Amino acid sequence: MTHVSLSYPIFGPEILCPHCRQMMPALTLTDSYLCQRHGAFEADPKTEDLVHLQSGRHWRLWDGQWYRQHTHPDGIRFEIHEALDRLYTEGFRATKVIIAQRYRALINTYLEQGTSSSNNRDARGPYLYGLPVEFSPEFLEDLRWQVINFDLDKEPGISFDSSPSRLFD
Repeated sequence: MTHVSLSYPIFGPEILCPHCRQMMPALTLTDSYLCQRHGAFEADPKTEDLVHLQSGRHWRLWDGQWYRQHTHPDGIRFEIHEALDRLYTEGFRATKVIIAQRYRALINTYLEQGTSSSNNRDARGPYLYGLPVEFSPEFLEDLRWQVINFDLDKEPGISFDSSPSRLFD
């Protein structure tokens, strides 16, 4: 008799859709999941990638979160830009971007060279959106870099007190 868990894809009986974060069930006896909004995803047991069948986009899971695996520089640049916007709305500002080493060749031509115009640092090197860029260590040293795309160093941003009593002091 076959154990019930063997009839599901590698991620189990249901997972969150990487697009809309809604729960999507596994299709038993297949390697597929079906999202009501985004269609079918296939789980590759060899690579542990989740592939959106309609678009061909690949996703990998790390620490309970799906990370898209980019094949075009605009994808990773757009994702970094969105993260910078989110950080700003949360009251922080980024001080550095650390990009996974596996994207170095993909994004290198899009990096600005020279000194940062936003800071008077002496550092020369690559910049993206005015922020210094570093590349991660090889993923053998830190396995998360095999999955995650980038990380942002951050610090608290400027907070504005817009209460009426403060506006006219």
